[in-house]
Amino acid sequence: MDLSIVMTYTGDVTPGGPPAVRELDRLTVSKLSVGPMDNNAYLLRCQATGEQVLIDAANEAPRLLELVGDGGLSAVVTTHRHMDHWVALEEVVAKTGARALVHADDAEGLPIEAERLSEGDTVTVGDCALEVIHLRGHTPGSIALLYRDPAGTPHLFTGDSLFPGGVGNTEQDPERFGRLIDDVEAKLFDRLPDDTWFYPGHGKDSTIGAERPAVPQWRARGW
Repeated sequence: MDLSIVMTYTGDVTPGGPPAVRELDRLTVSKLSVGPMDNNAYLLRCQATGEQVLIDAANEAPRLLELVGDGGLSAVVTTHRHMDHWVALEEVVAKTGARALVHADDAEGLPIEAERLSEGDTVTVGDCALEVIHLRGHTPGSIALLYRDPAGTPHLFTGDSLFPGGVGNTEQDPERFGRLIDDVEAKLFDRLPDDTWFYPGHGKDSTIGAERPAVPQWRARGW
């Protein structure tokens, strides 16, 4: 399959299918579904410099490397330590020389050594900057990455901490759920405008505004 074939960006991708590509003013976002758990991997490319960063080398290293192409890869950011988000990490890093990045609290769960990230750190993609937001609960070191497009709406990559319809799985642990819903509400919904587009670790995208009315229901139901 030729991964250069793209479709108009809707956020919808299918396992084995082509990437969905979104052209922002300074950044190109390519979303690809990989692996048996329909994981989303996101390739970000700075349009000014060509530098590329991959969010979650989840699975199917050959397809991810084909998506990267000849442009090189400067870093792979892993949103959290669950295995379905890093199956291809070791191979992608070995073949591209990219840096591996992960939050310090999840670093021990990865198959290779990675540079530690913390709340408020910046991951650069050429001339573009992503803010690291620590969201405890799904795992101790789960993160989201925020890109504030100077020419448009904010864009947020949430891993498995926020999905359309709710927060990530906390295995029916009230304390973990409390930490996650508190962090998601305080650090995402209380900070970001309704038009913020977010890209989760599995499935379809959504916006902060579309999900905002349901947050009290999520808190009340406990998952």
